[in-house]
Amino acid sequence: MRRTRLALFAALMTASIAHATPPAASTPAAPAMAPEPADEWLWLEEVESDKALDWVRAQNEESKALLTTQPGFEPLRRDLLAILDSDERIPFVSKQGDYFYNFWRDAENPAGLWRRTTLEEYRKDDPAWEVLIDLDAINKAEGMNWVWRGANCLRPAYDRCLVSLSRGGADAIEVREWDKSDRAFVEGGFRLPEAKGGVAWRNADSVFAFWDFGEGSMTSSGYPRMVKEWTRGTPISEAKVVYEGTADDMYIAGFRDLTPGFEREFVSRTIAFYNDELYLRNADGTLTKIDAPNSANKTPYREWLILELREDYRVGDRVFPKGAVIAAKFDAFMAGEREFDVLFEPSETTAFAGLTATRDHLILNVLDNVKNRLTVLTYRDGAWTRSPFVGAPAFGTVSVSAVDEEESNDFFLTVTDYLTPTTLMMGTVGTAPEPLKQLPAFFDAAGLEITQNFATSKDGTRVPYFMVSKKGLEKNGRNPTLLYGYGGFEVSLTPGYSAGVGRAWLSEGGVYVVANIRGGGEFGPRWHQAGLKQNRLRIYEDFAAVAEDLIARGITTPRHLGIQGGSNGGLLVGNMTVLYPQLFGAVVCQVPLLDMRRYHTLLAGASWMAEYGNPDDPAQWEFIRTFSPYHNVKPDVQYPPVLFTTSTRDDRVHPGHARKMYARMEAMGAPVYYYENIEGGHGGAANNAQSAFMNALAYTFLKKKLFPESN
Repeated sequence: MRRTRLALFAALMTASIAHATPPAASTPAAPAMAPEPADEWLWLEEVESDKALDWVRAQNEESKALLTTQPGFEPLRRDLLAILDSDERIPFVSKQGDYFYNFWRDAENPAGLWRRTTLEEYRKDDPAWEVLIDLDAINKAEGMNWVWRGANCLRPAYDRCLVSLSRGGADAIEVREWDKSDRAFVEGGFRLPEAKGGVAWRNADSVFAFWDFGEGSMTSSGYPRMVKEWTRGTPISEAKVVYEGTADDMYIAGFRDLTPGFEREFVSRTIAFYNDELYLRNADGTLTKIDAPNSANKTPYREWLILELREDYRVGDRVFPKGAVIAAKFDAFMAGEREFDVLFEPSETTAFAGLTATRDHLILNVLDNVKNRLTVLTYRDGAWTRSPFVGAPAFGTVSVSAVDEEESNDFFLTVTDYLTPTTLMMGTVGTAPEPLKQLPAFFDAAGLEITQNFATSKDGTRVPYFMVSKKGLEKNGRNPTLLYGYGGFEVSLTPGYSAGVGRAWLSEGGVYVVANIRGGGEFGPRWHQAGLKQNRLRIYEDFAAVAEDLIARGITTPRHLGIQGGSNGGLLVGNMTVLYPQLFGAVVCQVPLLDMRRYHTLLAGASWMAEYGNPDDPAQWEFIRTFSPYHNVKPDVQYPPVLFTTSTRDDRVHPGHARKMYARMEAMGAPVYYYENIEGGHGGAANNAQSAFMNALAYTFLKKKLFPESN
């Protein structure tokens, strides 16, 4: 199913909003805070200044000298790189026309190959691939380090593609038109220079461009403020403005649904995460707003409009609850009718996880206590019917995607958990799928088990967490334990096979724990909204409750308990460091937010104020400062050792967060380490070699600090 919400924001932060109000005057006073000092480290926000980069290189060399010389570092780095480069990985594909497409990196092709094959070949253990784009060859010819960001090909022929390339892994991309027949970029074709934005096909000779068109064309979040219709053969300066938002909006975009028989054009105005407007573009160029709640995810799908509700929605005498998914006939809705069918309604333990369309069915994916459950929905004789999905496992993370939603009821099914190598299956709705590809066992899982446990947070809320450990684990408090979390933007953490975690941690005798804390989406919008803005401390109380439960159960002790998180998860572990230092023996804080006084002024930070609040509002700053690690770190406090990692090329979360926090803590004498990858973007690495190095650095640090023999 094609979704109207831009995939750019589905990920991590990229990944979303209730409008909480500041605490009333009667709210209990916040805990005593350290005085807010002058920001002596402000100069570290100058990302590529000579002074700042010299400082970065000095810290990098110091951390490398301390960590890369450890006996286990180099073997681990080699092992992790071998896993990332392995030919035995699953080459996941998407169908375009008669072919199945894949992007592939390995040791011989570190930048990667865009390639295709047939279904007959793909079923083989060693398929024959036709290489379309060799990114390493392009990089060599151009003297660049382009990172692949995808190709949008024009249906139904799929012969012209808009290829997106990122310099060094940043969010900003360059777009070039590419011709499959000529195997070359199109001379004089659609091409846009590096910027944060996107381009979407209208037809063979025109596109929607939402881009940096110069002064005044970007929002305060650093994303496109306007969308234009651009015709082939004309300069972009002559492109027609379709819609222009405001500077305070988050993102403006346009797209055309090319589904045969349901071709329609839309403009999306994203005001903030989980706050957007969707407009139907009429034949005369005028726009008609789809009159559904701004908080709902609005998906036009064939003859339907599907709404994923994040707030209660009253229609006449009926109230559809937040977390529900409802459907109405699109044309009837636009004409003013409000007749809805309920596709999903949440319970205390269930949350919507996705819909996948095949030719004749919708496959509903639901999380039930953080376990996936699938159901087939079919519209027949004026009503939706439900039938069991055949062949899904009882445990693990299950995702499903249509092979070709217009031609068949075939689907791909991906099944994974912490100990079972990921399996890709293929089937047809109504029949059991058959295994198609499976990862090898990159680590020995014999003797390990997965358990789901529940901790009780400060306010009495039950917080689930998964634990992977040896069967019959001795509860002696000496087990090195790594606790991972995220807690934001309605992102759900579900079980998944990680060869890196298995090889670097579990195989060494470590315990691995994933906390499903509030702020995430494991129980739908209510779980996320419970930790917004002035309620953010609940998220950290949840995480602390999981840590305390592990200690109370004898699994570990603070000396042997480490935590790890990135992006918003970096903010999580940063707060755990300053608010609960007594609970942890080591912290890995990756591409983090940490300075919550200035986050909204740095790169994409302004787009997250619906999640955290506006620091420029004194009333909101009063609660934001309670979860700003940079302002809560204090001298003369015994903090656990912290490894901060980030990327110079991260143009989403500013590297200044990690730089300044490290500098402030180091000046206070805290045991801190720092490493900044010059490339890598928000993912922290631009290729497999960089990923292997960064992960080896983190795990070496954790083992050095947490394993009993390191005492």
